[in-house]
Amino acid sequence: MPNWTSIAKLNLQYAHRFLNFEGEAQYLHGHTGTLTIEVEGDVDGKTGFVYPCNSIKRIAWDYLKNFDHALIMQEEDSLLPAILKVYEDQGIKDGAPTNTMKGLPIDTALAKAYPECRLVVVKKVATCENLIEVFYDLLKDHLNIKKLTFTSGDNAASASYK
Repeated sequence: MPNWTSIAKLNLQYAHRFLNFEGEAQYLHGHTGTLTIEVEGDVDGKTGFVYPCNSIKRIAWDYLKNFDHALIMQEEDSLLPAILKVYEDQGIKDGAPTNTMKGLPIDTALAKAYPECRLVVVKKVATCENLIEVFYDLLKDHLNIKKLTFTSGDNAASASYK
């Protein structure tokens, strides 16, 4: 009997930087990231799916849209107060009419989202590995996750569960 997995992918555009890093990644820069979510289970005889991929995407996107076209900053980043001041001075800190990409509230031990200003503040540097940890924490109670893979530019990491 095979072990079945449904696989869905979501693309994210985001900017970040690595604190205490020597090299180009210490500067604010952007990426296209792809999160691959593998959900395991038995094939449903009625639908033919382990889990419908569109449902995986819908559930995940409710949270992850906070990370799309967003700035991901570590909470101790000295740029964070300056960015929030600029957003306030521009009148966009509390949201703009064109900001329609607001996800579900996120305020966990690993990350807090400020959807009104397209900002996510994380506890750890926003590497592929640490972002997988954040994504798993957000999705683990909603999906039977077997594996997460996050690719950011030429870099990638994956984690298997169970």
